[in-house]
Amino acid sequence: MPASKKSGATKAPAKRAATKRAATKRPAAKKSAARREPAVSARALMRGTRQSPYKMRLVIDQIRGKDVNDALALLTFSKKHAAKQITKTLKSAVANAEQAARATNAALDVDALYIRHAVINEGPKLKRFMPAAQGRATPIHKRTSHVEIVVAERNGR
Repeated sequence: MPASKKSGATKAPAKRAATKRAATKRPAAKKSAARREPAVSARALMRGTRQSPYKMRLVIDQIRGKDVNDALALLTFSKKHAAKQITKTLKSAVANAEQAARATNAALDVDALYIRHAVINEGPKLKRFMPAAQGRATPIHKRTSHVEIVVAERNGR
């Protein structure tokens, strides 16, 4: 009798494990037409920009979600130094979108592009030292930023 209990005990965990594996596998969900990715989207990165992320984020927050033409107009007349760096990246993203459309032979209306994703990430800090009183040295962190912009074509146009 003890032998049969052991054999039954070893089969049960294996059976449970098989049902757990089967339960975790789900069939692939079908993508609906509304959730489909835009026809043309492009991304541009600028790494190691010599300005702090905090100052850069003040400018990028103003243009996130806007049309590319509106964003370029806003950046052109901005007094911030970050606006020049972000303008370069935005123009690069637009050029990348044109190139991607040309490569796939897709129609692209540049006026229909908008900024889908715009992020400023922190880059590596340049660590320097400045002389201080009584022969000491105080550390200085010169902060850098990474700019990432993704443009896409609006579906409504």
